Amino acid sequence: MTNGRPLNCWDIRQCGREIGGERAARLGVCPAAMETRLNGINRGRNAGRACWAVAGTFCGSESTGQPGPDQGCEKCEVYSRVQAEEAHRFVGSALVLALIR
Repeated sequence: MTNGRPLNCWDIRQCGREIGGERAARLGVCPAAMETRLNGINRGRNAGRACWAVAGTFCGSESTGQPGPDQGCEKCEVYSRVQAEEAHRFVGSALVLALIR
């Protein structure tokens, strides 16, 4: 947690692709950091704690295509961490995807 708020995916993965991040100018701002429809989901900023539902985010050095469980995102450290931290409040893939479709 930082300043009493849970960490977003860019904090956890330290990718530097958040708005104003150190790698954003070179690599572009991550779509999760810009997805305002998911602001507040799992207590995150934009889609920072629901990144697995946003196409175009990076997993390692690969950009994801279609979001969701078929991409293996539910095996990611961010997904597992958010799920554990949110416990009974966790908003999973099905609801998150419904919010952005």
